[in-house]
Amino acid sequence: MTAQLSSPPTVGVLGDGQLARMMAPAATHLGIELHLLAASHHASAAQVIARTTLGDYRSADDVLAFAQGLDVLTFDHEHVPDQVLSALAEAGIPMNPGPHALLYAQDKLAMRRRIEELGLPNPRWTQVHSADELIRFGDASGWPVVLKTPRGGYDGKGVMVLQSRQEVSGQEVSSWLRRAEQAGTGLLAEQRMPYTRELSAQVARRPSGDVAAYPVVEPTQTNGVCDEVIAPAPHTSQEHLAEAERIARSIAEQLQVTGMLAVELFEVAEPDDATGTAAGIYVNELAMRPHNSGHWTMDGSLTSQFEQHLRAVLDLPLGAAAVAGGAGGFAVMKNLLGGSSQNLHAGVAEAMQRSASAKIHLYGKDPRPGRKVGHINILSQTTRPQEDDDAATRRLERARRTAAEIAEIIVEGAS
Repeated sequence: MTAQLSSPPTVGVLGDGQLARMMAPAATHLGIELHLLAASHHASAAQVIARTTLGDYRSADDVLAFAQGLDVLTFDHEHVPDQVLSALAEAGIPMNPGPHALLYAQDKLAMRRRIEELGLPNPRWTQVHSADELIRFGDASGWPVVLKTPRGGYDGKGVMVLQSRQEVSGQEVSSWLRRAEQAGTGLLAEQRMPYTRELSAQVARRPSGDVAAYPVVEPTQTNGVCDEVIAPAPHTSQEHLAEAERIARSIAEQLQVTGMLAVELFEVAEPDDATGTAAGIYVNELAMRPHNSGHWTMDGSLTSQFEQHLRAVLDLPLGAAAVAGGAGGFAVMKNLLGGSSQNLHAGVAEAMQRSASAKIHLYGKDPRPGRKVGHINILSQTTRPQEDDDAATRRLERARRTAAEIAEIIVEGAS
């Protein structure tokens, strides 16, 4: 049952990046007032959210003062300190997702333990405190090994791939182990999965329990950063699609996630005898907020992930989450990763000329190499009821090429 909301409902957002920025149009459409805590008026979200308070999300005093009078508080990242979340809970500030769920997006070791307790498929993993423990794990599970910091990593940061036991003695590994010892946390060591590709399953859940699932998508990474997303994931068995959605729904329900949940997954298409890994879907990481793998929904779904997140955290009925255009419709999302151009707008006119159907989203961020500064969405639909697989593949590849060409025009400069 939806609680009595203010008029208009007011949602506070901690985090001033592009995810908070992209909540603003959805909030406007629904008549919701966003209140942002930002480090600067120049921050991505602060440029477009009128009601912005300057402050530090790491300061309990700043956050408690900011949170007064909100219907609910939500997040555009997982890095809010535990002491701040505890202070909010003690003050009775409503938060979605709540700290009890957010823990599993903040702490990768806690996440691995909980996924195991839920009986969901994990890679082989362990907590390590020393080089000897790391070597023993690698020798037992097989090299390479993926080493992760439990907290703070994103977009490839806080992740190291060790090809052999010899690399364990390297200076960087030693530094990570020292810092983990000082923090009293240890590090997460995982089997490097022999995956065929990555998938992402997104669901939204209301506090009252309703869940809506988006189509499972295929993201592609470049240097640890999401580069492209195809929705729905092409050439995927119905069994694996159903299993990916089942895992995401189960995590949302068992952890009582409220708002958007993205479950990053590994697909192992065939058994891998070398590592003893069975075919199937395995959990990689969790995000309890809108996610890069869902940016396609802004133009390719009946309800964007940003609108869905606002609906969910306010306990409003959830929107339809299918790909727009019905059967045969798909969307391509291409990230704009900073290149040589320091003036992204210089290429916009040429990019628009290249494709009138491509939707360009810029984040108001200063470009630097590899930084996410925007994205492109292209929605492709068909009116042919009996389109064969080859024709659908050609249509997909055309959309991918167009998105890539537009991205290059913008981030590298107009020709």
